Amino acid sequence: MAEASLPHDWSIEGQLSPTLASCTGYLPGGIGWYRKHFRVEDNATRHYIYFEGVYNRSEVYLNGHLLGRRPNGYVSFLYDMTPYLKEGDNVLAVRVDHSRYADSRWYTGSGIYRDVWLVAAPDTHIAQWGVGWHAASLTDKQAVVAVDVEVEKHKATSDKLELKASLYDTAGKKVAQRRVRVADGKEGIAKQSLDLKVSKPHRWNLDNPYLYTLKTELLANGKRIDGSETKVGLRTLEFDANKGFALNGNWMKVKGVCLHHDAGIVGTAMIRDVWYRRLKTLKEGGCNAIRLSHNPGADEFLSLCDEIGLLVQEEFFDEWDYPKDKRLNMKETVEDYPTHGYCEHFQEWAERDLKNVMRRSRNHACIFQWSIGNEIEWTYTGCREATGFFGADSNGNYFWNQPPYSKEKIREMWKIQPKQAYDIGRTAQKLAAWTRQMDTTRVVTANCILPSISFETGYIDALDVAGFSYRRVMYDYAKKNYPDKPIMGTENLGQWHEWKAVIERDFIPGMFIWTGVDYLGESGSRLSRWPQKSIGCGLLDMCGYVKPSYDMMKSLWTDKPFMLYIHRLQINLRISR
Repeated sequence: MAEASLPHDWSIEGQLSPTLASCTGYLPGGIGWYRKHFRVEDNATRHYIYFEGVYNRSEVYLNGHLLGRRPNGYVSFLYDMTPYLKEGDNVLAVRVDHSRYADSRWYTGSGIYRDVWLVAAPDTHIAQWGVGWHAASLTDKQAVVAVDVEVEKHKATSDKLELKASLYDTAGKKVAQRRVRVADGKEGIAKQSLDLKVSKPHRWNLDNPYLYTLKTELLANGKRIDGSETKVGLRTLEFDANKGFALNGNWMKVKGVCLHHDAGIVGTAMIRDVWYRRLKTLKEGGCNAIRLSHNPGADEFLSLCDEIGLLVQEEFFDEWDYPKDKRLNMKETVEDYPTHGYCEHFQEWAERDLKNVMRRSRNHACIFQWSIGNEIEWTYTGCREATGFFGADSNGNYFWNQPPYSKEKIREMWKIQPKQAYDIGRTAQKLAAWTRQMDTTRVVTANCILPSISFETGYIDALDVAGFSYRRVMYDYAKKNYPDKPIMGTENLGQWHEWKAVIERDFIPGMFIWTGVDYLGESGSRLSRWPQKSIGCGLLDMCGYVKPSYDMMKSLWTDKPFMLYIHRLQINLRISR
């Protein structure tokens, strides 16, 4: 049995083999066990174990008792250990089943790859992710910060319960405070709201990512029994179908990059310093936004974006009702056990996973969009055929051509397609509704690979902003036919013509380049072959060093009056005789 320090990714330590899946970088998955012996030596009445991320299909046991299962490898979760703790030695065991090692189209890693926390609390305490805030109003003269708190009581109490919320500026000076009574002392969850008024507030923006500190205390009979601390970044967000995007009322272009969650040779283990260096380098190149593709990111990653001043689109799912082919992106047509992914759990877990992610992430000022899905159209019968691209005109140049069918013909073609148990439009509406139940201060978006059909199925109707995947040639088509729907590029080539299409159109807020950094996996394509385990489309390489594409985009994305970069071009020639 080997020892492991957390966070930990065992796949990156594995043996590369051409017999393994190219989509995850020819690295293994498997089944692993973690065990921790520990003693509880405090006087708290309740103890929880909190996992920020385990990839994937985890089961957690305490002293032989199953605390819970979680199939999703990207969500954070907490279990109550209290009923099964004992005096003396306790054994916490975590089983991780990544035997479906090719369950994604990129390298996922395996194991407890994010932090783990032991949480001690009284029987009455602030609930997990139980403090949320948003700016109810924000002007140069005053901000009203609405704070919502959930208090969890494991048994009824006659204590006088109060909440005290205090807001501090970056110098540690208290700028607002409010104290309110928690009226409900019955067992269960009590919800309480309060407002904090801040004079002459500082705004969070990209050049000065100002962060207040919100300290929330739970008092019983005047004595503090629990508390939490979170950062507050005050800003306004606005999307407009004609003017694009404004941060704090300033209309601007989103200069974004997409990122997968691996960090090269350290795998997917969340190492703060590695990501700090990468994000700072990207921002120095003019980047101002990150798309977390195609899964929720680590809380530490979001905190870095808060501090550095980067906008973030957090994405929930790469699969919905039906599976993708993990090697070719499209609909899965061959039964292949190692590639079974999240769609197997979608019906049971999607709502819980989505809402857990949002509760955990909602306080991060950097988040400006929630994405409910990525290139989902591949997986639903009839989407390709109804467009004319992948049916009647399968040899057409999809990336550069307008839709071969009119919107009227697409609509008619969609009507005659075979019906499935699940409908893409209805699922999109369901996911968007869950998202808005949790948060109406940010927009709902998705990365649409076939927008010409998604406008007709009800998919894009569910979105506040329609994201286009490699379809900049459709910006004018969408504006002409659907003028009231905000649209933008959410996955684009890192090339001049892509950026030119953005800056020539005020109504396009911006784009996200695929990708900001080279990443592991997706390596069995025309772009690479064994033994290359990564794909090299990033502005930075896997070590975080800049590439020629970085300097090209820097010349377009920054206001430097003069820039000169010289790069060596290496060409390998293979001569056959």
